[in-house]
Formats: sequence, structure tokens, C-alpha cells
Amino acid sequence: MNFPSLFSPIKVGPYQLKHRVMLAPLTRMRAAKPSLAPRALNAEYYAQRATAGGLLIAEASPVMATGFGSPGVPGIYSEQQVAGWREVVDAVHAKGGIIFLQLWHVGRVSHSSFQPGGVLPVAPSAVPIPNLKTGTADGKSAPYETPRALETDEIPGIIEAYRQGAKNALKAGFDGVEIHGANGYLIEQFLQSHTNLRTDRYGGGIENRTRFLMEVTQAVIEVWGANRVGVRLSPYGVANDSREPEPMPLYTHAIKQLEPLGLAYLHFIEPRSSGTGRAEVNHQNVPSAMVLFRPLWSGILITAGGFSGEAANAAIADGHADAIAFGRIFISNPDLPRRLQRGYPLTPYNRATFYGGDAAGYTDYPVHAELEQA
Repeated sequence: MNFPSLFSPIKVGPYQLKHRVMLAPLTRMRAAKPSLAPRALNAEYYAQRATAGGLLIAEASPVMATGFGSPGVPGIYSEQQVAGWREVVDAVHAKGGIIFLQLWHVGRVSHSSFQPGGVLPVAPSAVPIPNLKTGTADGKSAPYETPRALETDEIPGIIEAYRQGAKNALKAGFDGVEIHGANGYLIEQFLQSHTNLRTDRYGGGIENRTRFLMEVTQAVIEVWGANRVGVRLSPYGVANDSREPEPMPLYTHAIKQLEPLGLAYLHFIEPRSSGTGRAEVNHQNVPSAMVLFRPLWSGILITAGGFSGEAANAAIADGHADAIAFGRIFISNPDLPRRLQRGYPLTPYNRATFYGGDAAGYTDYPVHAELEQA
């Protein structure tokens, strides 16, 4: 019997892919300022990582000006941003690659210095992130503020911003979009009971707390069609004060609601790697999202979180996932799919250059010498 591997072809939505090594959506904070539009350097970065028949998931991009919590992050709500992303997409397509854009709103994981007019960030409820500090727009460190709870009549406007972001991604030429429902950002803040204390139709029981995710997903599907939309979740995650006392009932319900929609894929962040954006972590004695929830999901399942090539092959061969999204090692190995396929050693990454800056640690990682001559 032939088991699938990282280098077996696979169909994701309408796209026939040649391999299952995917680029995870990675915040790099290198957009142009003040437009927050992608620039030529960003197009070069994505083109370096594009392969014929390979899928890249571009970094999280706020769908509205209130959705930012970091400097230099590209948006997807202005004409300049659409034009910048079009250059990125064209560069990836020129290499034969497929590229999705991740749609984002950070909710309470922000600071008033990033907000238009210096107002407080918004969230489902006025629950601050305890015991953690954030960066301000001028590069200082500050405690997280208590966010302002959204009024019920404001929520449709945010859903419309996701819809418009989806339209803008379509206009920019992307092949699909991913909805960021993970890592303690706005959608997950609605999902989880400790951040959602609402008493309206968006709060209380699991069905109500899942409503915002489902309404955003439906709005985006109406733009793209379900088979070009993915959703990313992080059950058992701890990033940005993400936590749910009993995750199984919540995420079981959410996945069962998503299952019949015919999405391009469901994308998990494995709990062992939750919070890697802040530090090197390898959480021990934690469950595996792909193992727990694979039985609930009949479609394409992507998972991410500290995989080696060997572990990725095993996850696919065992049927726990259909494809693996790589983050940190794809940063430092722009030719990662070919390196994994040929067993070449990997270049180590430099965490100090993950966020902000210019070409250093971004577009200056080398291709393996033997691949350069291929």
C-alpha cells in the first residue's frame, strides 16, 4: 500500500498541488509606512518561497484600521494595500505558486497607540490581557489596556469589514483566503468563555459564542465560494492569553458547524507550538489538535507547529493531516520543499530578525548550493 507523503500531489479546493509543504502565515512587519501596503521587498520574499504547485498562506492582514496591534503589518482595506498585494501575488504566480491571504482582526491584542484617534481597542468584552506587556506604536513597552466591549449593533460592521477584505483579496488576485480564528485574536475572543462575557446573541453558550466565527465565514464564502476559503483555529492554544477551561466541547461544536460548508481546508496550530511568536516554546504533555479533531473533519486538514520533515511525513502517512504548514524553518530556508525532498540540511533561523527591519533575516537567506545549480 502506498501511503501519502509530503511529496504526494493533493487537491485543495480547486487547486491541484504538487506537494504538501505549505508556508504558514507569518507576521514579519515589513510593510511600507505609512500606507501599510506590501512593497517590492515583500514580493521578493514570497516569490523566493514559491514553487510550482505549492501553496503559500500570506501573513495575517487586518481587514480594517482598528484591527492592528503591531507596527509595519500589511492591511487589506485600502487601494494602496490592494495594489501592493497584487505585486506579491503576481510574483508568486510567475513561479507557478498558489497564494491565499489570511484575514485578521486582533481585537484586544492591541494598544490605543495603534487605534485611529487613540481610542481603546475593541473586543467582545472589557477583559484585559493580564501579566503581559505589548509594544506601542512608538516602540515602547506598556501593559495591555482594558478593551472596549463592542456594542451589538457594531458587530455587523466588523463582519462587513471581513467581507470587504475578502473582496479586496480577490481584487488583488489571490487564489483564496484564510480566516484567522486562532491565537487569541478577535474571532477566538468571541469563541472563548473567559474573553466573551456577553449576554446578547454573541455570548453565553457555545452556540452563541461560535456565531461570530460562522457569520464571518459565511460573509467570506459569499465573496469567494466555500472551496477557496480556509479557517485557522488553535484548540488548546495559549497565545495572547488564549485559553478555554474545556476546549473539546467548544471546538467540537465549531468544527461540526464548519464541516458541512465545503471549505478548502481547516488549519490547526498544534498546542505544543502555541505562542512561538513571542519565544521558543515546546509545550509538553499537551494534546494534539490534529489527532483529536481529525475524526470530525472530512475535508482537507492542514496543521502547523514545529514539524520536522520526518514528523510531517508521519502525520500525513498516519492520516492525522493532509498537509503541513511550516513557519520558522521556511523563513530561513526559502527552498524548504526541495531541501526536505532531497534531505539537505536546513539553515537555522535567527529569531532577532523575525519582526521588522529590512532584507536582513528576510530575503537574504541562501538557497542550498546544490539547488542553485539545479
